[in-house]
Amino acid sequence: MSKVEDFLTSEEELAIVEAIQMAEKNTSGEIRVHLEKTTQLDPYDRALEVFKELNMDQTQLKNGVLLYVAVADKTFVICGDQGINAIVGSDFWDSTKDIMVAHFKKGNFKQGLIDGILKAGEELKKHFPWTEEDTNELSNEISKG
Repeated sequence: MSKVEDFLTSEEELAIVEAIQMAEKNTSGEIRVHLEKTTQLDPYDRALEVFKELNMDQTQLKNGVLLYVAVADKTFVICGDQGINAIVGSDFWDSTKDIMVAHFKKGNFKQGLIDGILKAGEELKKHFPWTEEDTNELSNEISKG
């Protein structure tokens, strides 16, 4: 796979955006997906950079979640903001990661991202349920670097 644009079809990207919208209906949390070809940094460090670049650290409840994928490196990171990390255990994202890995190993990247997004939404709902005052603070579109 030579380019990040080849990682998902436009139909697959649309399905992922729809999954984000569905997941966010039950939580005040904000979920984003970022794809890039590769990183020279440690993937977690790069995910933190992207998190800030996308202003994900600016949500009111500090409950943004980034699913960062470095396509050519075959690596991904799930990165949550301070509000999440302050109240959950260090293994909070393990079930989400495991679902994604199972699909990714089979080359089913779209379904891995969709299932990961939906699982992240379920996990966020436990600590950050949707309320009447909730607004969509971040774009649901996939960002690319």
